[in-house]
Amino acid sequence: MKAKDLREFSKEELLDKHINIKKELHALNAQRQLGNVDKPANFGNLRKDIARILTVIKESESKT
Repeated sequence: MKAKDLREFSKEELLDKHINIKKELHALNAQRQLGNVDKPANFGNLRKDIARILTVIKESESKT
């Protein structure tokens, strides 16, 4: 997910995406505890997506 694409969404949509990604990360952490992780790279990707979403939200708040 690119920041350029995220800027097209409204703040509410971004917050929804943020919540969904956090849930996905939580589920992945639970799988890691059990030792059933197929793609460990997903942890980094999800964390980066969360950071991008929060960055876009902060940018939109500072513009207004």
